[in-house]
Amino acid sequence: MKLTLKIWRQKNAQSKGSMQTYPIDGIDGDMSFLEMLDVLNTQLIDKGEEPVVFDHDCREGICGTCSLQINGEPHGPDRLITTCQLHMRKFNDGDTIVIEPFRAKAFPVIKDLMVDRSAFDRIQQAGGYVSVNTSGNTIDANAIPIEKEDADEAFNAAACIGCGACVAACKNASAMLFTAAKVSQFSLLPQGRVEATRRVLNMVEQMDKEGFGNCTNTGACEIECPKGISLENIARMNREYLAASLRG
Repeated sequence: MKLTLKIWRQKNAQSKGSMQTYPIDGIDGDMSFLEMLDVLNTQLIDKGEEPVVFDHDCREGICGTCSLQINGEPHGPDRLITTCQLHMRKFNDGDTIVIEPFRAKAFPVIKDLMVDRSAFDRIQQAGGYVSVNTSGNTIDANAIPIEKEDADEAFNAAACIGCGACVAACKNASAMLFTAAKVSQFSLLPQGRVEATRRVLNMVEQMDKEGFGNCTNTGACEIECPKGISLENIARMNREYLAASLRG
């Protein structure tokens, strides 16, 4: 395939940045999107030009660091996949592909297509843990009865990889789906109820401090989420937050 790539280039966080156009040829439909970018970077390096900076790690759809805005969609035109799982057969010969970093005040651009998502880390640090002491006193997990429905919902919430697609898809750059998933995976299990009140208050407070916007209730976050995290988690977090606020 012959393609035209319009890629956001930005030298550093202080630079203004702009879109640059790169023609590319010889792209096979079985290539992943990141392999296509690797081909482009090889060509740029061979010509003595600076390669395009993008973030990635596992290339297995597990870590979420490969997040890119592709033709206006987080992770591109496919569903329930990350950018590294997107294949070039989703595009046609002659297509123009616009590639940008995720856009959000809380996700400042580091360089080119790489953004700083450490805001998510700080939200997790605010309450995404349990303080039950199991050191030297390990208990068989099956010793605590848990309803299968609760266990399944907790597992589904824990599938969130923190890629930030929900933020990128939201017109207000809200992190509600991410935060709600982290709250839910604990609030649904007895181990997480010990500090449930403090957790939801702290995580929501940190989310607001990071500069994320309010929930728009449009559901774009769930649609673009590569792991299909449900909006039900937001409703659950709102109930948890209300109850915690009333308790003081």
